[in-house]
Amino acid sequence: MSDGESAAPWARLSESAFPDGVDRWITVPPATWVAAQGPRDTQNVGCHATGAVSVADLIARLGPAFPDLPTHRHVAPEPEPSGRGPKVHDDADDQQDTEAIAIPAHSLEFLSELPDLRAANYPRADHARREPELPGKQLTGSARVRPLRIRRTSPAPAKPAPNSGRRPMVLAARSLAALFAALALALTGGAWQWSASKNSRLNMVSALDPHSGDIVNPSGQHGDENFLLVGMDSRAGANANIGAGDAEDAGGARSDTVMLVNIPASRERVVAVSFPRDLAITPIQCEAWNPETGKYGPIYDEKTGTMGPRLVYTETKLNSAFSFGGPKCLVKVIQKLSGLSINRFIAIDFVGFARMVEALGGVEVCSTTPLRDYELGTVLEHAGRQVIDGPTALNYVRARQVTTESNGDYGRIKRQQLFLSSLLRSMISTDTLFNLSRLNNVVNMFIGNSYVDNVKTKDLVELGRSLQHMAAGHVTFVTVPTGITDQNGDEPPRTSDMKALFTAIIDDDPLPLENDHNAQRLGNTPSTPPTTTKKAPQAGLTNEIQHQQVTTTSPKEVTVQVSNSTGQAGLATTATDQLKRNGFNVMAPDDYPSSLLATTVFFSPGNEQAAATVAAVFGQSKIERVTGIGQLVQVVLGQDFSAVRAPLPSGSTVSVQISRNSSSPPTKLPEDLTVTNAADTTCE
Repeated sequence: MSDGESAAPWARLSESAFPDGVDRWITVPPATWVAAQGPRDTQNVGCHATGAVSVADLIARLGPAFPDLPTHRHVAPEPEPSGRGPKVHDDADDQQDTEAIAIPAHSLEFLSELPDLRAANYPRADHARREPELPGKQLTGSARVRPLRIRRTSPAPAKPAPNSGRRPMVLAARSLAALFAALALALTGGAWQWSASKNSRLNMVSALDPHSGDIVNPSGQHGDENFLLVGMDSRAGANANIGAGDAEDAGGARSDTVMLVNIPASRERVVAVSFPRDLAITPIQCEAWNPETGKYGPIYDEKTGTMGPRLVYTETKLNSAFSFGGPKCLVKVIQKLSGLSINRFIAIDFVGFARMVEALGGVEVCSTTPLRDYELGTVLEHAGRQVIDGPTALNYVRARQVTTESNGDYGRIKRQQLFLSSLLRSMISTDTLFNLSRLNNVVNMFIGNSYVDNVKTKDLVELGRSLQHMAAGHVTFVTVPTGITDQNGDEPPRTSDMKALFTAIIDDDPLPLENDHNAQRLGNTPSTPPTTTKKAPQAGLTNEIQHQQVTTTSPKEVTVQVSNSTGQAGLATTATDQLKRNGFNVMAPDDYPSSLLATTVFFSPGNEQAAATVAAVFGQSKIERVTGIGQLVQVVLGQDFSAVRAPLPSGSTVSVQISRNSSSPPTKLPEDLTVTNAADTTCE
């Protein structure tokens, strides 16, 4: 494999977007494209009403369903050199060669490393399998027609038009969880056609900080998967060739899209939180990052002939964190804002995004109006459902000055969320998963145009399998709440509302519109949109118990109130006095309104260390999470109470069983929170 083929995105800034010199997105006219396409089953398009396959069914079909057939395949011997001259290039050469390996695709044992994919060239579409273009039609009711296939030949200048009001938001989305399920299974299936000799790795970058002091309740997040997904805005090299602008317009690299995806340890839901690129942040100091090399440290200034500083400050917008300090700085800022422990990082640039869309054969979107942007020009010429190519898709998710929208970045975020949902539907359709050539191209584009931290194939496979039975109604897209944009164009975060949102995510509290009764399972796309009903918030599961290792803190950092449920006079006072002598801060004791058999320690989310410290002196391993008591730890003495023990040294590790009080209310969320539920597949 050449150096160019394995280069990270920042090392490809001077490359052409199309290694063979042919810009297939721009130069291939629609007429030629149509002529090259062949007939196709008319049912296997768009949302794949009948072409979808559940992840569970896919795994079953990939497994050794027939015991009488061999489950191992033999590697074909490498051909001997023929000594012939170089072969004349032919269109057929663009198809990916495949090799069978001696391990079945469903085996996890041999997938610890990602197979090497040498094909870094832009994939040529499989014309024989594509459907011909048809005129677009308006949808009536829930009826579906074949979507119009859109390919962009050249940017069309926009005619500025007066703002006609906010375009109705399309509240349709599918499952973000399918990103991991489908990607994992795609990589697994693609392993059929790679030989063991192709053992390259994903492009790696240093991004994560698992020991950050900004992480809230680290023990409470044990087992959670938190992915930071970043769309990188770079105008240099190949990115400029696809209409992204050039380095003179905007040098360096910025985070154009930032999405934090939480998958709790229970694997019962997925939450994707979008951050506006202009979100106001307090400037922080980060290690300098060179986007051209992907390296951290002082950057050489060619104008002055000197090295720059090792540490730099960000500006006041979120996207400046990536521009100045790279992935490390962005992770630092997002962890500070959210309190979530980010343990996976994935970034992809403009070229990579467009190439993945092209490798899929386009992605379906739905718009109630044509889409025109004052800066980018005409993005969608027609309303309705339509399949768009890579360059069009890039403009679709980047457009911020749409003539029919008045909400700026929020309209763009909504489109990004809906596009990602449609992209995932395409990835888990039979058109992709059982078309090995297309599947290979998709994986090639992901590997060659992304860079990651702590992401491996085996991890994605295991994660995908754990999500295969999730209902789409348990997948939620949400945007962080912000205030009124200031004179600098910054969007100030509503810190209290943001804290409530991430507290609910960490504590697995229900989110608005979450519903497990109105959705198909992941991998299934209903032919008619299901009715989405707003589900009243409910408390956590009754008798849900989590076993965690928690570190104790100093008694002087803990405030305790003791309540007596035994009826034995003076018991709470005696316990309170002993706690005070041991260094705890105490409140006046009282009587509990009902009798408990077992002594119980109550605490609010985020106060686990204090609760574990108190539980240890009462000889208890069970603590119960409630809401509304803040930093106070409440101890209710039960019939089993005997004495107060000496506290453990600060920093000791104790095992606790954390239960959730089924009668306690969940975290109160802001009423104007922008939420999209994945079970809603309507187009408005």
